[in-house]
Amino acid sequence: MEIILASNSPRRRELLSSRGVTFKVVPSDFNESEVFITSPKEYVKSLALNKALSVLKNNPLSVVIGADTVVVFNGQILGKPESEEQARKMLESLSNNEHEVITGYAVISKDKKIIDCEVTKVIFNELSSEFISSYVLSGSPMDKAGAYGIQDGGLAKEIFGDYDNVVGLPTEKIIKALTEFI
Repeated sequence: MEIILASNSPRRRELLSSRGVTFKVVPSDFNESEVFITSPKEYVKSLALNKALSVLKNNPLSVVIGADTVVVFNGQILGKPESEEQARKMLESLSNNEHEVITGYAVISKDKKIIDCEVTKVIFNELSSEFISSYVLSGSPMDKAGAYGIQDGGLAKEIFGDYDNVVGLPTEKIIKALTEFI
């Protein structure tokens, strides 16, 4: 059975490949702005499922993995920044504070659906304005939830939970889910 990752994220591709999963990439065409759920966990699970469903419809004999990651700080969902200024503000607010990274995932076929999410707590270092400016100018924050990639280094003081989840995919849970389709 063919496995499809419904994501163009290079980080998700790397994570799955590093676990020995053979898959192909078919990016989802689902419009994320169609989801109006305020609960962060339900929001990411809905996005993950809808992304997977949009790919499954053209690949009905496959197992499709959909995922979506958000950063939650003070009850607010921080998605991908829309500008350098927004990225700077997100990083300033996360500096020296704790937040959650929540990734919703859906592993589905025409006969079965596994939908869940993973939550990881992250405590940031105190980030200087110079660090933030340099990081934003690097362009790295612009395509990442919460305006950062944990793999970039220098950001986190402590991580409580699944590191891969903070990168963008809870690989252990995905692998476990995939075994139910074999």
